[in-house]
Amino acid sequence: MGRRRDFLKTSALAGAAAGFGAFEGRARGAVLQAGAPSAPSWIDRPMRWAQLTLVEDDPGKFDAAFWLDYFRRTQSDAACLSAGGCVAYYPTEVPFHHRSAWLGDRDVLGELVTGCRKLGMVVVARTDPHATYDDVKAAHPDWIAVGADGQPRRHWASPEMWVTCGLGPYNFDFMTEVTKEIVGRYRVDGVFVNRWEGSGMCYCEHCRAGFRAATGRDLPRTAADPAQRDYRQWRESRLFELWERWDAAARAANPDGCVIPNTGGGATSRLDMSVIGARAPMLAADRQARHGLMAPWAIGMNAKEYRATMGTKPVAGLFSVGVEEPYRWKDSVQSADEIRLWVADLVANGMRPWFSKFAGTLHDRRWLAPVAEMFAWCHGAERYLRNERPLARVGLVYSQQTAWFYGGDRVKDRIEDPILGWYQALVESRIPFELVHDRRLDAEHLPPLSTLILPNVAALSDTQCAQLGEFVRRGGGLVATYETSLFDEAGAERRDFGLADLFGVSFRKRRDGPVRNSYLRLEHAAAPGHPLLRGLEDAPRIIHGVWQLEVEAKAAFPVVPVTLIPSYPDLPMEKVYVRQPKTDIPQVFLREVDRGRVAYFPWDVDRTFWDVLAVDHLKLMRNAVEWATREAPPVTVTGPGVLDVTVWRQKDSLTVHLVNLTNPMMMKGPVRELVPVGEQRVRVRLPLDTRAHRVRLLVAGDVPAFRQSDGGIELVVRSIRAHEVIAVDLT
Repeated sequence: MGRRRDFLKTSALAGAAAGFGAFEGRARGAVLQAGAPSAPSWIDRPMRWAQLTLVEDDPGKFDAAFWLDYFRRTQSDAACLSAGGCVAYYPTEVPFHHRSAWLGDRDVLGELVTGCRKLGMVVVARTDPHATYDDVKAAHPDWIAVGADGQPRRHWASPEMWVTCGLGPYNFDFMTEVTKEIVGRYRVDGVFVNRWEGSGMCYCEHCRAGFRAATGRDLPRTAADPAQRDYRQWRESRLFELWERWDAAARAANPDGCVIPNTGGGATSRLDMSVIGARAPMLAADRQARHGLMAPWAIGMNAKEYRATMGTKPVAGLFSVGVEEPYRWKDSVQSADEIRLWVADLVANGMRPWFSKFAGTLHDRRWLAPVAEMFAWCHGAERYLRNERPLARVGLVYSQQTAWFYGGDRVKDRIEDPILGWYQALVESRIPFELVHDRRLDAEHLPPLSTLILPNVAALSDTQCAQLGEFVRRGGGLVATYETSLFDEAGAERRDFGLADLFGVSFRKRRDGPVRNSYLRLEHAAAPGHPLLRGLEDAPRIIHGVWQLEVEAKAAFPVVPVTLIPSYPDLPMEKVYVRQPKTDIPQVFLREVDRGRVAYFPWDVDRTFWDVLAVDHLKLMRNAVEWATREAPPVTVTGPGVLDVTVWRQKDSLTVHLVNLTNPMMMKGPVRELVPVGEQRVRVRLPLDTRAHRVRLLVAGDVPAFRQSDGGIELVVRSIRAHEVIAVDLT
């Protein structure tokens, strides 16, 4: 009881002191990057992760020996095991740390850690701090999240529990003690923290006082409140401070340990990925399965989003074996072929598979065999999965600041849909590519790419615009759409494009949209055989986009392959006729700048493509990228179907992954069965001063014939069910 009183006293003092620190604002990134700790020695070792997320009654009935044997059978070399937070699965001594009611005299965590160590596995403990119980609320009500109505928040799914404040003493003090205890007692290699960022805005006394001390403002209560921007920065600064505190506690208990927060993502992520990438020694990309309308490449996109700031640091692809929909059937099992396709794409895009099983009790065993099969294959192919770098030469830029400061209530159609449109177009075009974070455009961080694509990257600083200009002048290609660079990094509209000198056009202050029944005239006579019109030779005109800008050319454009046919009525049908069949208004601007090339679309070709998936738009987008790139691709794959193509370099080899996405359920899972595609003719460009001395197909297990010439090899892949990997050993 004495320790309980001391803990209460210490926590109360910490809360009263506010402890929020100085508001770092935009300086937070530099501070955190400078202070990033060294990576633990084990961090790059695990290639196959197993996560067992226990439920509270598991200690009374689950079979620990079964799971340890399954870890062995799957060749898993790392485990993430439920430890504490909402429920402690060991005899904790931290006051208010709720032990499982079924724990009895067992130490479930200790049993599992010991078993995993005997298997030679890396072990990470899982905690979840987002909810607590009545005794905590009674003793320390300030630990509980408070709604805008001033009332403490009951948990939405488990009403016997309370939602905790993610930014106050519960996380900063209580969960720090939990972290110290777990790492100190079990010497685990790290702590993986789930649901740590808070569950919506909190209006508790600590959040109100901390935000006012940092900004002089009250917490915002509406989306339009000017304080929202300050709140985003303050919340981010506070969470990075929390991460540092937990990590320091873990490293104090185990100097070769670390904390791995479940965080990160793409343009709409709330925390700055450039800071996360600098700070984290590794991450798990938690995209557990498809839901709603979603392509199978979504998990590969997640891999690219993380790699854009993580670089060569390991990223695991955390997938579930269950159905992931808003109805949260957590004890469900997904179809085996859906899991196969999902895992194939995450592996092809450079992540290390990490399966997650909810509950130690098996309600449905159908997932066990396919996951074991996939992990066994990954183990056998490990040499060719230890990638050093991707060999893609095209980069698709994503911009968090554009999402934060320009997206507003239209973030989906302004930010997400343009990126998704380009992603789908590049996959269909079989162009290997990477994602690039907009705060990594400087020469030091930018990967060795030939072309950058800016999908309505509206908010760019003067520095970022200058970096893009240098990229083009060094010989890079640039493809940009719609309002790219029309706003500064804080979301303030400029008088003209920040990239006006590259585009060769100026904004005329007029936006049209949503526009109906507008078209593009393809100027075959004026631009015969133009590469932008490849595949459209028999089309006199194609559909236009939905959101359009009026721009004025400031540079010379001697060849204009695409012009505007203005919108005309679409009803009544008797009035549907062209009013102005020909104009001289360009709708794609192509020019050479020094050694580089620039293609600018003053309309939403990418967003519209994602909306309607018109093949004519796909051809325009593909052709623009190929025109801007001006070099042979690292790999060319010719054959039927839709394939996600990636290319990687390892220490003594090169691999080409071909993931077969061809399926009637491609855009809405789960797949019922995998549909094999037939013969694919492949040409691979080899790195300079290398030759291929052996080629293998790692999935089929074949040794194909190949022809070596002109700095590359050519071969035929006869069939692909879900995934094939062409492994080229180099000399």
